[in-house]
Amino acid sequence: MSNSLLHILNNDCPHCHQGKVFNEKSIFFKFSFPKMNEYCPHCHYKFKKEPGYFFGAMYVNYGLTVAQGLITYLIAHFFFEETFDLRIIPIIMTVIIVLATFNIRLSRLLWIYMFKNYSN
Repeated sequence: MSNSLLHILNNDCPHCHQGKVFNEKSIFFKFSFPKMNEYCPHCHYKFKKEPGYFFGAMYVNYGLTVAQGLITYLIAHFFFEETFDLRIIPIIMTVIIVLATFNIRLSRLLWIYMFKNYSN
């Protein structure tokens, strides 16, 4: 499990762990829409199995975004006197916008790893 998490964060191919899923070497702090390889450059494993394959990754992305919003709220509410201060909303929005491209990459990687054929 910990090896899979390490491979996900390193943007490694789920089949050979040597090629990269996205064209970028790292999935962290890229502020452009991710460009994904269609096949692994090393073992030619196909990442997109069928049309609409990554629709499920949108739900993973939504879960990541909600979790980040809740964590941001729990951290930020200690710095304000009222239980729910409206000044927390721009802070949560900023965190969500900054982490949006990271979430897209991470959710697609998680989706690929969840539905990889582990019987091989």
